[in-house]
Amino acid sequence: MSKFFYAKLALNNIRKNSQTYAPYIMTCIATVMMYYINYSLAAHTGLSRISGGFTLKTILSFGVAIVGLFSLIFLFYTNSFLIKRRKKEIGLLNILGMEKKHIGRVMIIETCYVALISLSSGLLFGMLLSKLMSLLLMKILRFKVELGFEISFPAIRSTLMVFSGIFVLTLLSNLRQIHLAKPVELLRGGQVGEKEPNTKWLLILVGLITLGSGYYIALTTESPLGALSMFFTAVILVMIGTYCLFTAGSIGILKLLRKNKMIYYRPQNFTTISGMIYRMKQNAVGLANICILSTMVLVTLSTTVSLYIGVEDVLKTRYPRDIMIMASDDLNIQDISWEILEKHGKEPENLVDYFYYSLPIQQKGNQFIVNSGLANSAVRYRDLKALHFISVADYQRITGRDVDLAPNAILLYDVHRDYPYDTINILGREFIIKERLDSLETDGQDAMLVINSYYVVLSDLAFLEHVIEADASTSYYLGFNLIAEDSEIIRIQQEIRTALRELDSRITVDGLQASRNDFYSIYGGLFFLGIFLGILFILGTMLIIYYKQITEGFDDRQRFEIMQKVGMSKAEVKQSIGRQVLSVFFLPLIVATIHIAFAFKFIWRLLMLFNITKISLFVWCTMGTLLVFALFYSIFYLMTSRMYYKIVT
Repeated sequence: MSKFFYAKLALNNIRKNSQTYAPYIMTCIATVMMYYINYSLAAHTGLSRISGGFTLKTILSFGVAIVGLFSLIFLFYTNSFLIKRRKKEIGLLNILGMEKKHIGRVMIIETCYVALISLSSGLLFGMLLSKLMSLLLMKILRFKVELGFEISFPAIRSTLMVFSGIFVLTLLSNLRQIHLAKPVELLRGGQVGEKEPNTKWLLILVGLITLGSGYYIALTTESPLGALSMFFTAVILVMIGTYCLFTAGSIGILKLLRKNKMIYYRPQNFTTISGMIYRMKQNAVGLANICILSTMVLVTLSTTVSLYIGVEDVLKTRYPRDIMIMASDDLNIQDISWEILEKHGKEPENLVDYFYYSLPIQQKGNQFIVNSGLANSAVRYRDLKALHFISVADYQRITGRDVDLAPNAILLYDVHRDYPYDTINILGREFIIKERLDSLETDGQDAMLVINSYYVVLSDLAFLEHVIEADASTSYYLGFNLIAEDSEIIRIQQEIRTALRELDSRITVDGLQASRNDFYSIYGGLFFLGIFLGILFILGTMLIIYYKQITEGFDDRQRFEIMQKVGMSKAEVKQSIGRQVLSVFFLPLIVATIHIAFAFKFIWRLLMLFNITKISLFVWCTMGTLLVFALFYSIFYLMTSRMYYKIVT
């Protein structure tokens, strides 16, 4: 026997099975390429020199971990389709005399071929496209584009290690299946699962309870902080419910349809329902995976696009003035600032300044109490609030409004707008909310807080005197705009910061222009990562759909041949195929859309933590993402349904 016999046989096997191997190899190449690109960007030395570079590198590093984990799960899963299609061929070789150790040797060589092609091509394309991705990232971040080409050797090393490990794991899984299976079982590998599945009512009940619980959490969670704390719980419940209902619920519904004689005993429905019942045990997991991946695509892209488009609104919320100064006292801050402005020939515009008192407090209904244990874990984090007190005199001065407040009345500005009561009890004293303010000029720091903030305008702050020294902090806020170029405003801000820090190191000086790059590093990085992961999830969805259609086509071919022999015309067969494929194909997209509809309010609450204030923006981004994804999904349906029809007919 030639020493190259096994190598030639392995290569010939890949060629003969190109219909299943080619998409798998292309996916391996794509995942290798995306992992290298993401890693090379995260490790790029140039990012450390830009504003917000550390945060951006952290976001990209998180993306590297997601791509690596997804590649492991996804390639391991799609490899199961390959081995399923090969079982009959392997069983035939075993019966004809080839021992399992020889078959194992062939499979090892096949895996080496796939790994060599995937790693070499993936790294090559990754190196070629990494600069393009770097330029795209810099464009998104609105940073200056640096010319030059860089090959990341740490990224090459990490890519080789991660994907070599993945290929070894898939090989060991394949060898284990071949070693444990009997030749007859291998020959029947394509027919495993033909037995009609039983209706598992307990699993259906579990699915309804978990899915309903996830939806309930999404619909009833009102506060952004509550949404953050319950996010992963809701996601896990919905995923469990999705798998249970696809696995057991779909079979239960199909069997109920079969019992309905008016529906079932029609030629088109008979073949569709019976075929889906016998295949649903295998289809269910694949359909659930497609549904989960589709939901991930929609959530990832709609949220990151909303964040990036809304970044300017976020900046204006966080920095309402070009230059903002926060201190514990006025400390001649205005005199020092005006001196610097005069040196530059500038005058402050839209000036606002006032004193306010801040108090971390615990809320119980309409009761706000000081608790010395607020810093302890015993106090629920969602009950923590921030109260800011402003005198009515300062409020009238900064707004120009004439307000008459009784001693027991207040004006309330609720940042998250989730306070439902008409009265508020502060430190044991009851106040009537005379007016809820739609807006209030603040220093923007509450935009950074996860907890909600309340601004209370009082006629008299004297009742706070006994807690101010112990628990509350006094703050002075000065904000103003400048008519100047952004670069000049940044220079003026830096000069004011330097001068005031000499006066008191605790004084902070922030501004819109100086912070823009930092925000674009965060939101732009999330947007880039969202696009990156969205493409990866779409790739996974499409490949699972492709393999499902190919596998089902080969499994159904003999059954449709029998149907034609017993009298069904080709037109009727084609119609039956179309109904079955259409029903199964679009079911995951429909369920994913339902998931998004129920999760919309929940995700919106999470976006509020990032200061996205326009719900219309999120609505349009979600609808746009859904329409674009549905378009690609439909195009892929047309492609794979034709392939399925060619196989079965």
